[in-house]
Amino acid sequence: MSVPVLDVAGLAYAYPDGHQALYGVDLHVHAGERVALLGPNGAGKTTLVLHLNGILTAGAGSVEVGGLPVRKENLQEIRRRVGIVFQDPDDQLFMGTVRADVAFGPANLGLKGPELEARVMEALDQVGMADFASRAPHHLSFGQRRRVAVATVLAMRPEILVLDEPSSNLDPASRRELADILRSLDVTVLMVTHDLPYAFELCPRSVVLSDGQVVADGSTFDVLTDDALMRAHRLELPFGFDPRRIDSLPG
Repeated sequence: MSVPVLDVAGLAYAYPDGHQALYGVDLHVHAGERVALLGPNGAGKTTLVLHLNGILTAGAGSVEVGGLPVRKENLQEIRRRVGIVFQDPDDQLFMGTVRADVAFGPANLGLKGPELEARVMEALDQVGMADFASRAPHHLSFGQRRRVAVATVLAMRPEILVLDEPSSNLDPASRRELADILRSLDVTVLMVTHDLPYAFELCPRSVVLSDGQVVADGSTFDVLTDDALMRAHRLELPFGFDPRRIDSLPG
């Protein structure tokens, strides 16, 4: 098999107050995979994600992105390769226009003029927001702001797109539109979510993190239909949703 685009080996981390958040986590993701990261609150999912682009530094173990170790001297390139879309789009949108927000990252890489504009419009096209380039982000709906937040990351042409609870606070139409966008992207996706139907729809593979350890890694169908696993790690399917009754798996 090809070299993983994301290779986490033996990752352990304790916060300064002594709380041990991760205990020897291994996670290997290959180019083009869409992987859901599931688990109860406090499982260590956010702590793991913050190691992927060097916001946190491993206490033990290692993280590599495309063969490049996540270390201080590599952070600029790592943060280009790993794009994180946070749960609240307002954490990422701070400029006066949508265009300026999406241009911010590539401009810091040295792009300018027509090349920068082309990069911005390409990213906005990917999320269906090209017609809103001149709008102020705070005048957009929540769902539109989330799509622009995705565009700010896509403009960096990352190897891995990390999404933190991408479906949260979206109405059904916005939720479906974002799912269509994510399916259309030619990028590796790691999606942190409590929305198990969304994970089933978009991610053929799921990894379950619980108490700082990987307790399951397999097809999303197998994970969501393992009743004992689900009960043991406080994962519950919404009422009326049963993967066993859905004919096709996500692709």
